[in-house]
Amino acid sequence: MSINSKEIYSKFIKEEAKRLGFISCGISKAGFLEQEAPRLEKWLNNNYNGQMAYMENHFDKRLDPTLLVDDAKSVVSLLLNYYPSESQNSESFKISKYAYGQDYHFVIKEKLKELLHSIQENIGDVSGRAFVDSAPVLDKAWAAKSGLGWIGKNSNLITQKVGSFYFIAELILDLDLEYDHAVTDHCGSCTACIDACPTQAIVAPYIVDGSKCISYYTIELKENIPNEMKGKFDEWMFGCDTCQDVCPWNRFSKPHSEPLFDPNPDLISFSKKDWTEITEETFQKVFKNSPIKRTKFEGLKRNIKFLK
Repeated sequence: MSINSKEIYSKFIKEEAKRLGFISCGISKAGFLEQEAPRLEKWLNNNYNGQMAYMENHFDKRLDPTLLVDDAKSVVSLLLNYYPSESQNSESFKISKYAYGQDYHFVIKEKLKELLHSIQENIGDVSGRAFVDSAPVLDKAWAAKSGLGWIGKNSNLITQKVGSFYFIAELILDLDLEYDHAVTDHCGSCTACIDACPTQAIVAPYIVDGSKCISYYTIELKENIPNEMKGKFDEWMFGCDTCQDVCPWNRFSKPHSEPLFDPNPDLISFSKKDWTEITEETFQKVFKNSPIKRTKFEGLKRNIKFLK
């Protein structure tokens, strides 16, 4: 394939991604993530994954996309904004912004399917797979490698233009493309995220103990939340945005334009009393097709009871 073809194909993919609503698209050469391997191994050895045992599975596949897609040549990383235009009632229990609308897995998967179909229709015989936080892919590492931002001290991908309130997804393709380059780190001496974390989960710059994170306790943990965490959740009942809310780069966040991410009006207006008295019927109605279904009705009730 000529250099010119790689350039033309890469430009086409980025234009299609923009048409589908993605705010950024970057491309990396598929291969083993050498720098990430020792970091991931150390993180797992420190048990920072808590009860998220799935993080220990498929270690090699997490680091090498050629084990996920035969003859993989390129990783196309994409960002989709989810920053909401309206916030919850300030006197209410809090829900992470990514969960305001419909489950992002389904929304993004449809866009990725369309992007892959468009690539195959316009470029030719291209094989690939779409990934949305549902397979062993180190999405933040690939997005950083593709020049979409840098991984900040809170371990989130951050970009100077729009902050960090976006989803990351990938297409892994058996197609040679023009590759982008990583950008520099712009966290500087700022420690806002470390200082603000309610449970001190950011144990060192760029290292998060997942087993101490409020998101872990309110979503991943299936048993009772430890009593020593009482009073430390800052009213978060599903997920936590604290380290992103205080990040100076999120001053540049702009509201998304994806109708499927718009919240149910009840989610915005509910008071603490409404949440405390929520029935399973209302839960199913308000959170139909929502990421919050992951914690189930009993899990949400457990979280609310813990906050009272």
